[in-house]
Amino acid sequence: MNLTAIPLAHGLGGRTDLPLPGWLFAWGAALVLALSFFALAALWTEPKLEMARVRALFRVPGVIEPICGAVGVAIFAALAYFGFAGNQDADQNVVPTFVYVFFWTMLPLLSAIFGNIFKPFNPWRALGRGVSWLRSRRTPDHRHAPARFAYPDALGRWPAAIGIVAFGWLELVGGEQGRDPSTLMTLALIYAAFQLSGMALFGVERWSERGDAFGVYFEFFARISPFTIDDGRLCARLPLAGLTDIVPLAGTVTFVSAAIGITVFDGAERGGLWESIAGSDPSTFVSTIGLIAAVALVAGFYRLGVAGMKSSHIEKSPRELSLMFAPSLVPIALGYLLAHYFSFMLFVGQALPHVIAHPMGNSGPPPVDYFVSGRVIWWVQVLALLAGHVAGLIVAHDKATAVWGKARAAAQSQMWMLVVMVGFTCLGLWLLSQSPA
Repeated sequence: MNLTAIPLAHGLGGRTDLPLPGWLFAWGAALVLALSFFALAALWTEPKLEMARVRALFRVPGVIEPICGAVGVAIFAALAYFGFAGNQDADQNVVPTFVYVFFWTMLPLLSAIFGNIFKPFNPWRALGRGVSWLRSRRTPDHRHAPARFAYPDALGRWPAAIGIVAFGWLELVGGEQGRDPSTLMTLALIYAAFQLSGMALFGVERWSERGDAFGVYFEFFARISPFTIDDGRLCARLPLAGLTDIVPLAGTVTFVSAAIGITVFDGAERGGLWESIAGSDPSTFVSTIGLIAAVALVAGFYRLGVAGMKSSHIEKSPRELSLMFAPSLVPIALGYLLAHYFSFMLFVGQALPHVIAHPMGNSGPPPVDYFVSGRVIWWVQVLALLAGHVAGLIVAHDKATAVWGKARAAAQSQMWMLVVMVGFTCLGLWLLSQSPA
């Protein structure tokens, strides 16, 4: 295992591993999406996700969240120590493996299954809540101290969008520094300080929901989950229903586009497309432009679908429609992430128990068991992409039935979104087929 080559380790299985020709997969995926579209148009005639009920299962003891917060702070402090004091070999130190394998690739998938498990463990949120609680002790009625400033509506989720792009840059463009344990922890401490500053200015929860890149990232994926915490109770809901509650804010489209665009750029790098454009050794500046271009490509393609919806004679601006339908991109982002990182999680993830048991990194690299064939991995990748796009189509159609009111008008408006979904699917399949063997 070589974590110093993390971007090259994300995919496994290239053209020689394909069980069927790539074009046949693309046509099959397009056919599945088209059939799904017509099935939704015929059978899904009123909003179901928008109107889904939340069923309370049991109350979560109030002491759980402070305990989880304390655990999160302790883990963050331990990682900081190991990052600075441990072996600086990225293959052996716990920090790069924890950040890129568990935090960046596994936790989004766990969030989509079990709900927002990051939120109670979020170390900077826990510290912010602790400071807010201490400040409240100074007031006679022991209420939480109010935020110093109201969060500007125009700021929206732009801080989170910028933060997620910055992390993608660190992973894909930052080179060796992006995997150096001490550098990673230095940047993590700077990020935590920035989050605490935002919480101090605008309030802990408001900033966490809008300004914290990772808080927003995991929260969006958690809205796919059938589980959520509501008013101190663990509740069950329809899968995907939580996406309908995403507040439409400025920067949301860019944020979700960035989540997809980062994997698109990584796939283009691995498949050789970026090398054919920028050369074998592009500068940091050129690679940065490439990453931004990948995010812009995703956002631009999505806005084409929105422009098509606007032609359906509805009194809403393209910007309004863009924000309203942005949640339909979240399942696509998850599908891209799972397809792109599946082999990475499967094989490089085997290092997690080893590096956790030897966090200082002085025991040598762990062995890796490549127990799954490239063909099996390819099938999982294809199914993940397809499931993500079908789910996105469902979310978009459900929103359309709520916006247009009539099933026929809703279906007509989503013809353009079907084109977008097919395009995203073909792009993902093509990137996977370009992966090195």
